[in-house]
Amino acid sequence: MLRRLLHVEEEPVLVAVAQPAGDRVAFAARAGSRAAAEHGIARMRFALGVDDDLRPFHERFRWDPLIGPAVRRQPGRRVRRRPEPFEALAWAITEQLIEFSRAAEIQRRLVGRLGRRCPHTGLRDVPAPARLAGVAPAWLQALDLSASRALALIRAAREVAAGRIDLHGAAHERAWRRLRAISGIGRWTVEMLALHGQGRYDQVPAGDLHLLEAVGRLRTGNPFARASEEDVRELLAPYHPWGGLAAGYLLSSP
Repeated sequence: MLRRLLHVEEEPVLVAVAQPAGDRVAFAARAGSRAAAEHGIARMRFALGVDDDLRPFHERFRWDPLIGPAVRRQPGRRVRRRPEPFEALAWAITEQLIEFSRAAEIQRRLVGRLGRRCPHTGLRDVPAPARLAGVAPAWLQALDLSASRALALIRAAREVAAGRIDLHGAAHERAWRRLRAISGIGRWTVEMLALHGQGRYDQVPAGDLHLLEAVGRLRTGNPFARASEEDVRELLAPYHPWGGLAAGYLLSSP
């Protein structure tokens, strides 16, 4: 069973998810109000992609020569998302240009020291934008975040907390432009937010190291080759508007 603590404004919501059968996923939530519980379940349904209709993707690509075998082998594959878009943005900033294990440790420290705690379960939520907006860069650096990324995270948190950047709104591109104006937030970070925090299957984080290596191997046959971002975008362009999902299948292919 998966359990996750979320917050609706300041109200805590504990969501539990179980899969009693291969074709069934059950959700339950505990909160102070029905509205908060329903919101928490909705965010976890989004994170797990259970309501996404992927039939058009499967009909179009299950016999694709490149990713078709992986699509047929893993028909239930989903893009792993974060329940809240700010979480996807914050974690993408921490993952810039470092090993995933090191980024994951930074994320654990952030949650452990700044995340809101459930007194009943001990679970903690990801720090809210307003909480991160008020910390000093040196404090984040003490958690092993570089100076430039600490500043980028704080500035992004301030913009979101102040309402100047709306990550939940339908105008994704407007939010992305404002984020790109923050030093230290580039195209890859915004694409990670889009794919993993806003459900945008059409967005491909082409600067991902694993994609660069996978496309490099495909293009050259050299197991140590690394492609350019342009090569990745060119290879995945035929899969539009499903490039983000196609990228996941590409990485799972032998």
